[in-house]
Amino acid sequence: MRYPVRSAQRLGAQVLQLLHDTGHGMFMLLEAFWFMQFALGKRSRQETFTQLYITGIKSLAVISVVALFTGMILALQTGLELRRYGQEVFIGSAVAVSMIREMGPFMTGLIISASVGSAIAAQLGTMAVSEEISALEVMSINPNRFLVMPRLVALIVMMPLLTIYTNILGILGGAVVGSTQLGVSFAAYMDNATQFATNKDLYVGLFKAFLFGVIITTVACHQGFMTTEGAVGVGKATRRSVIISFLVILVVGYMVTRLFYI
Repeated sequence: MRYPVRSAQRLGAQVLQLLHDTGHGMFMLLEAFWFMQFALGKRSRQETFTQLYITGIKSLAVISVVALFTGMILALQTGLELRRYGQEVFIGSAVAVSMIREMGPFMTGLIISASVGSAIAAQLGTMAVSEEISALEVMSINPNRFLVMPRLVALIVMMPLLTIYTNILGILGGAVVGSTQLGVSFAAYMDNATQFATNKDLYVGLFKAFLFGVIITTVACHQGFMTTEGAVGVGKATRRSVIISFLVILVVGYMVTRLFYI
């Protein structure tokens, strides 16, 4: 009888820890949102612009490659199936709607969580194990204002902008495949794409991008603050940050799509 009891105890402890971590993350997020009114103040302006540059400009290279080939793959796979029915001209609508509604924010979220989110977790984790965060608290500097808020501002601003950039490159990548491999002219492709993609698709995709930015910031900063065990703990926190961000992005993306389209 010991094993079922111990298993139940471990499960209960894990549930309590999950609830504790969720509560800590939500409190940190709400406080960071409150401090956003000081984002362009004298004390926070430089750090805010630094995080905007790191999140946006320094991510353009990898996002460009991923976005272009995502659109090309969507166009090729969809076009090959539509060719069986002589309807390959409709790849424009398939790629545009898929990119704007789902793949654009989703791929951008995965890239940013793997690059920027992991960097945030590693940086804050290193500060936590070296007691720099404790030193900030001793000096009466709120870590959520000094560390979390600029990163939150950067991600919720840059994620929608990067998603728009991803959408454009993905649609153009599909146009390249359509004109070079499927016999669909650029004009026909773009006409079909603009005909079926709606404003609602764009707004839902940008809303997802905003939510993904909030998720990445919350998970990465929370994991960084909770880091222990020195260098080994920093590696674990970085790994957990990426994994949790991926899973939450998948679940939230599905729930938003179901909410707006079913």
